[in-house]
Formats: sequence, structure tokens, C-alpha cells
Amino acid sequence: MSRTARTLLMVVMTALLLIVITPFVWMILGSLKTQGELLRVPPTWIPESPTLDNFARLFDRPFAQYFRNSAIVAVIVTAGNLLFSSMLGYALAHLRFPGKRIVFGAVLGCLMIPGLVLFIPQYVLVVNLGLANTLPGLILPFLCQPFSVFLMRQFFLGMPRELLEAGRLDGVGEIGIFFRIFLPLAGPAFATLGILTFLGSWNNFLWPLVVSSSDATYTLPVALALISTGQNQTDYGLLLAGATVIVLPILLVFLFFQRHFIQGIAGTGIK
Repeated sequence: MSRTARTLLMVVMTALLLIVITPFVWMILGSLKTQGELLRVPPTWIPESPTLDNFARLFDRPFAQYFRNSAIVAVIVTAGNLLFSSMLGYALAHLRFPGKRIVFGAVLGCLMIPGLVLFIPQYVLVVNLGLANTLPGLILPFLCQPFSVFLMRQFFLGMPRELLEAGRLDGVGEIGIFFRIFLPLAGPAFATLGILTFLGSWNNFLWPLVVSSSDATYTLPVALALISTGQNQTDYGLLLAGATVIVLPILLVFLFFQRHFIQGIAGTGIK
């Protein structure tokens, strides 16, 4: 690559980076401003009188309860997808059983159906089971998702079949082969699936908004939307402070699993 092309590439990448990080910088700086400064026209970037009052008012609410609800839901949903989706993905990749093509076709079909189409049937089912306004009602519909199954199947298809045959020759059962041979090698795919699932569950807004109806089950996105909206106007300082707190766990998870995430994307063939 020539020097001119390299310079042009760096300029383009820098411009794209600025486009990506600008909303986050605005969010953090805005969380340190007063409501009056946030509503000022033209807007200002640097807070004139930085204040932590927005964060103080945020933590005056039952914030720990909201955070705990979001953490419980996100962790269990992520763990469920890692376990159940990897099991089904392994079966679809390496096992022979009646109806295998039908099951895989059903997985692909579910991938093509927009989530909003299933929203009402899922809600009716949750209500009929008596799980409305409960944490299980927020968790169960998302414990095993079609995309997770497809992702793990693609990863297991890329693993040498000789590992499976060697395990069978050694007398190891199918469950043992899965847990003792294939699962330990699925770290990159697990990191990819874990980040994507945790991100989706942590930021999920519409389902918790409909299913939850009290502080005991509100997750962070729902609670933040409700407490920052008054009768006359939105409390933007409180909203930006809450958004800053919500983003931090996601950022830490991504930074911790970044290397495995990149390997997983390459290993599963997702473009």
C-alpha cells in the first residue's frame, strides 16, 4: 500500500472513529450539566459548572434494585443461551437423529420472523402462566434464541470431525464428547455469543416495559425511561447520567472478551 493510500485510510478511519464516539462523549459530558445548560441553544460541549447532582439524584432512587434486576436477567439469559444453544448447535452439527432437517429448518424459519410478530403470543403465554411482573417472565422467552443456535452450529461445523470420532473410539458417550472435548474448545464462540446475548438482554426495553409493572421487576432501561420523564418535560441530566451508568457494564464486558470476540466472529464465518 502506498503512503498516500495509507494516509487516506487513516483519515477515513479517524473520521469514522469520531462519528462513533461523539454520542458517547456527548452523553458523558451532558451527564455533568444542569438541566438549564442542556436546554440551552446553541448547545455547549464542555460543562460550564460540572456537577454530579444528576448522579446523586439517580442513586436516590431504588437504583440498586433496578441494577440487580438487569444483572439477574442478563446473566441468566446469557448463561441459558450459552448452554442450551451450544447443545442444540452441537446436535445439529454432528449428530444424526430423525427430524434433524426439520429442526434446522425451524431454526432458520425463526430467524426470518421479526421479533415483534411473536411479541403478543409470548405475552399471552407469559400471562397465562402467571409470570407477568416477575423476573422469570423476563427470562424464559429468551433462554434459547434461534440466532444463538445458528451461531454455535456454524462454529461446531468448523471443528474437525476427527475429534468426534476419536472420542467415540475411546468409548466416550455423546454427552461426554460434548462437555469434555467440544465445549472446552468453544471459547471464542462462547465469548462472541456471550457478548451479543448480554448486550441484547441488558439493553432490552420493550419486553420488560410490557411485562413489568412495579419497582420490584423494573430493569434499568425501563426504570430510567420512567423516572426521567415528568409531566411537562424530560429530565435530560438524569437520563444521560443513567445512560452513562448503563453503558459501563457493557463496555467492561466487551473490553474483557474483545480478543475472544474477534476470534469467534472469524471462526463462525459471520460477515
